Amino acid sequence: MPNRTNNKVILRLIVAVFGMFGFGFALVPLYNVLCDVTGLNGKTAGQYEVTGTLEADQSRFITVQFTTSNNAEMPWEFHPKEAMIKVRPGEINEVFFVAKNPTEHRMKAQAVPSLSPSAAVEFFNKTECFCFTQQALEPGESIDMPLRFFVARDIPEKISKLTLSYTLFSLPEVAAN
Repeated sequence: MPNRTNNKVILRLIVAVFGMFGFGFALVPLYNVLCDVTGLNGKTAGQYEVTGTLEADQSRFITVQFTTSNNAEMPWEFHPKEAMIKVRPGEINEVFFVAKNPTEHRMKAQAVPSLSPSAAVEFFNKTECFCFTQQALEPGESIDMPLRFFVARDIPEKISKLTLSYTLFSLPEVAAN
């Protein structure tokens, strides 16, 4: 009898290990779906296509702050040209971010945006962003990268300040054949 009980316990433990392993792989897609549905984590949407004309709300301003950080493996210099601007809802704005590759080898990078408060995500629209594409810089090269955006006119009155953060990640170079 004890041998049969041990086999059941071992089998349950093996199933639990494989279940946890599978859950680990499913966690990232599940998290992305959760963020898309709820707006958690401030994940911004992709490129917004403007149809028609936009009309600015002349009665108020929204403060937009820009922050940047680099992933641990990313040696580039990366910062916004302006740390903060005031914008009118419904008005298209353009700001620039600067990236410089101080290394002695070609590198590729990708910027990942996040917006806070997360309740404002659905009201922040990017029409052009360096975050939509990978950036490749040669040794010592620097680049001014544009961000064109607008805050929707129907953003709630209680939201008067947004913080748009970018994290820059190093991407592996793939050798051409």
